[in-house]
Amino acid sequence: MPRDKEGKQKTKGTPLPIVPILRKFLKTYEKHCAQTQTSVCPAIRQDLKTSINNEQVLRKFMLVRPEDSPTSVLPISLEPLLMTIRDECYMLGKEICIWSLQLSNPEIARLASLLELKGSATSPFTSLELTDCRMDLWSLQRLGRALPCSHLRSLILDYSRFGKEEVESLFSGLENNQRLQALSLRYCGLGPQSGPRLGTVICQTAISELHLDGNFLQCSGALALLRPIAEYAEMQGREQPATAPPDPGSPPHQLQAKQRGSSALNQITEAPGTLTQKTTSGKERRKKGIKKKIKDLTEAGPWLVKLYLADNGLDRRGKEGENGLLEFTQILTW
Repeated sequence: MPRDKEGKQKTKGTPLPIVPILRKFLKTYEKHCAQTQTSVCPAIRQDLKTSINNEQVLRKFMLVRPEDSPTSVLPISLEPLLMTIRDECYMLGKEICIWSLQLSNPEIARLASLLELKGSATSPFTSLELTDCRMDLWSLQRLGRALPCSHLRSLILDYSRFGKEEVESLFSGLENNQRLQALSLRYCGLGPQSGPRLGTVICQTAISELHLDGNFLQCSGALALLRPIAEYAEMQGREQPATAPPDPGSPPHQLQAKQRGSSALNQITEAPGTLTQKTTSGKERRKKGIKKKIKDLTEAGPWLVKLYLADNGLDRRGKEGENGLLEFTQILTW
């Protein structure tokens, strides 16, 4: 056998490079838990051991408080996990999921700093889920400031009760976000007054999937959310000839931009299916003195394709009465 092929062969039973990395990660995580006087998360430990046994990369970190955990046991904290990711320079993770934890200001500050990493140590995480996690106003403000700098494509904040100031802090961080494509705010206590702000955010971002189940938007809030999209679609319809056939020579992203106005609102009523992500895919010529185009950025919206509004009081019992329900139905078929 030639020498060059001989060097590529792996000895049977030799662990893949990921195994020692994960073993060291687990050891460091347990050390930080001991130093901070917190409990090791059973889900994190189990996922790490499973990945080690299967010789697979661990992409998703699940930090969950056990339901049957006695009060005498030390609490589970996010901080040891974030410290371990930093110390081990673990850049293979993609998702962080946290369920039913009380998150302190230092924990949120450390999480925000991780999401803001740039340069050679750019944060690898593209999905963040904070379900039923209690956070105060300062924490939401800090998280909101990190969103424009992050590489998140999905943000889930279900079962987080938001007041007026908390909602404003979050929406301020979402403005002009060209990366985030999926946002979930289910059962967050959003009322009709959140509708206009949601509409503005949708029109300024790349969000294509929005989950708002279990809130109390009512017809007025839902109308305020949808009206800017409908107006944009109508404006685009007036600007382009209705009978003009698409130019076969146009690049795909230009055709999408032309067709976006007439279809942005109608797509909301489509049955759940495969989500088509509309991104600018044309190649740009590189010139001297001009920075290279940033990856993973999508042209500002509206790009909304899926909207979930179950259990939002969309009926005639709101203060708008039957007229509000009729207008809401009409705007969906604009």
